[in-house]
Amino acid sequence: MPLPLPAGPETLPERLGGPEGKRLVRRIRRQLFAALAAANLLGAAIVIACITWVLPGTPDAEFTRELAVANVLLGGAFLLAVIPLGVLWGEAWLRSGRRWLQEGRPPSEREVTAVLRSPGRLFLVHATTWFAAAVAFSLANALVDVELLPRVAFTVVLGGLTVSGFAYLLAERILRPLASAALSMHTVATPKLPGVVARTLLGWMLGNAVPFIGLAITAIFALAQRDATATELAVTMLVLSCTGLLVGWWITVLGARAVADPVSSLRHGIAQLGEGDLETRVEVYDGSVLGLLQAGFNDMAAGLEEREHLRDLYGRQVGDEVAEDALNRGVALGGEECEVAVLFADVVGSTAIAATRPPDEVVALLNRFFAVVVDEVHQRGGWINKFQGDAALAVFGAPATGDDAAARALATARAIDRRLPHDVPELVAGIGVAFGTAVAGQLGHENRFEFTVIGDPVNEASRLTELAKGYRPKVLASSTAVRAAGPFEGSLWRSAGSAELRGRPHATQLFQPA
Repeated sequence: MPLPLPAGPETLPERLGGPEGKRLVRRIRRQLFAALAAANLLGAAIVIACITWVLPGTPDAEFTRELAVANVLLGGAFLLAVIPLGVLWGEAWLRSGRRWLQEGRPPSEREVTAVLRSPGRLFLVHATTWFAAAVAFSLANALVDVELLPRVAFTVVLGGLTVSGFAYLLAERILRPLASAALSMHTVATPKLPGVVARTLLGWMLGNAVPFIGLAITAIFALAQRDATATELAVTMLVLSCTGLLVGWWITVLGARAVADPVSSLRHGIAQLGEGDLETRVEVYDGSVLGLLQAGFNDMAAGLEEREHLRDLYGRQVGDEVAEDALNRGVALGGEECEVAVLFADVVGSTAIAATRPPDEVVALLNRFFAVVVDEVHQRGGWINKFQGDAALAVFGAPATGDDAAARALATARAIDRRLPHDVPELVAGIGVAFGTAVAGQLGHENRFEFTVIGDPVNEASRLTELAKGYRPKVLASSTAVRAAGPFEGSLWRSAGSAELRGRPHATQLFQPA
């Protein structure tokens, strides 16, 4: 599947502006001229052959040769006189659809419409030219034999319709890069081309109806000219049937591909999107409802990518567990009681640091400090509830519950204390760990809320952190947290006496890493 062109006018000078756009236009013009010229020459040859040799009631051999020579000469003269006019007419219509590309600027709405409707305009040019040929050839042959007039008229008209249909389908395919470039920079809100039903009917008419009409007209001519032999009828039916089968097959293929290609691109895009590739985009090159489906798919993929980006940002801000809980809860406020362990880490002397260093250095230093805290907290299944200036509050046991919240919080405190002197030697931090019952849930208003933890363990951890700044190592935990951690983690901590924490009625038993 071809890669979609990048959207946005800012990419035009890099990809399609100036010389690149002119090269694309020249390549499309060469391909279009070669394809349409071949289709018209082949159609003219088949029409002249049918008039001269295939249809029943053909004159004798000498007259047939003279008739063939005359039609060939007339055809050459017609090509020299009328075809250039048709080319100029088509070029005048096509020029408005590609001028923006040659000038290296985004297309306007009118120019995008001109690009998308170029195949239909070429169909009209060919149909008009072939109708003029039908009139000219019919009158010229009628001067030789008046009975040739209806035969030539119907043959040229039917052949012209078939060739015009070829021209439409070939032009639609060859102009696809130009349509893709236009639609990548200017989308359309309404279809500019026939839809699936109209294209199917067009393929049926040109691929099936025209050959059958030709056979019906042949039968009428045979009945009108009773001197037609069985051999002449057999040859006529055989040639027209084979031609109809071949032409009908090729037109049906082109018509089916015009519908199947956009559907196939959508199928590939949906498959890639289902595999998790949210950057998937399909090429938009169709001006019908199928093009609107392609553009709609790209809008949907962009929306999913943006939603996933926002979800990732939200998860980075509050933690994956909290983000998942918020998706499950919706906008419901409130919370529930649970046993949590709270870790509080606060930088010592942050006021002096901010007064003696430039702000950008302070921010970089704090980010290095927070990187250590976040890394150790996430490794042990906790989440950062908030950053408060130069401090961080981490919670274990909510919203994801577990029996080892205290052990994980204490292990995290020890790990942070070990890493800080090596990773951030410029800073010293006090760390406090508490354990107890708290309420975890969404607090605020339905228009603006956050997931947080409220309760005594949060206050106790904050007080322990302030007290720990005067200890060595600067890590304190409550006896409640050490007892809840279990024998293994508890054995890694030693008693450090007791202290009355501000705002608490009783003294708190203190523990430090052993």
